[in-house]
Amino acid sequence: MDIATAVGLVAGFGTLIALIMIDGGNFAQYWDKHAAIVIFGGSIAVTMIRFPFSAIAHGVPMGMRFVFQMRAMHPRDLIDEITRVAEVVRKSGPIALENVQVNDTFLAQGMRYIADGYDAEFIRGALERDRDMFLTHLDEGQKIYRSIGDCAPAWGMVGTLIGMVNMFANMEDPSKLGPFMAVALLATLYGALVGNLICLPIADKLHLKLDEEEISRTLIIDGILQIRDAKSPAIVREMLLAYLPEHQRAEMAEAGA
Repeated sequence: MDIATAVGLVAGFGTLIALIMIDGGNFAQYWDKHAAIVIFGGSIAVTMIRFPFSAIAHGVPMGMRFVFQMRAMHPRDLIDEITRVAEVVRKSGPIALENVQVNDTFLAQGMRYIADGYDAEFIRGALERDRDMFLTHLDEGQKIYRSIGDCAPAWGMVGTLIGMVNMFANMEDPSKLGPFMAVALLATLYGALVGNLICLPIADKLHLKLDEEEISRTLIIDGILQIRDAKSPAIVREMLLAYLPEHQRAEMAEAGA
């Protein structure tokens, strides 16, 4: 689990709750159904206009799942695992991979292709298609959350304008001024919270995870192809070290020496 995402959301909502409690703790005065309809109804409508329904149906849950999910293995661990796989193939042949267990499902998929005797061109094409489709769906998720984050504050302004129009249209009735002012202010509050506390941070985190997944899966593809070509474990490890930052590369080179 990505602890940073969970801690950040808890800290954000905790700050909001603390501010409300300092001001008296009356949570009921911060709820207005009209403001909620403006923000959530408007944001959903705009998102459905911008994206096809199929993209929303799998992009939203996929984004929510991966924003809280860490990769099973760091690139450094992947290199160690791929090196171990290369050693198994060198000692016992490709068929021995049927009995080797690994934590990363994408790496396990590549190992099955090697064990089944597929040629390098097929393995490359199949794994690259799988990688690209996964990254496309994850990218759709981050774009959808970014779209909601961008339009929620704008709809907050729409709600504010609607509340002010109603307020000025009923100046002769003081009893209606309070509710209309609440709509105006709470719509802006809801829009700012949805955009800046939830959706835009989630979109940024998904963008980082997309980059991370692209590096890790490309690393796996290169490692699998090197193993398929019967390269020695030392050569496989040396080639894959290029995927790491300079300081990590030096550390792993020393550890493997």
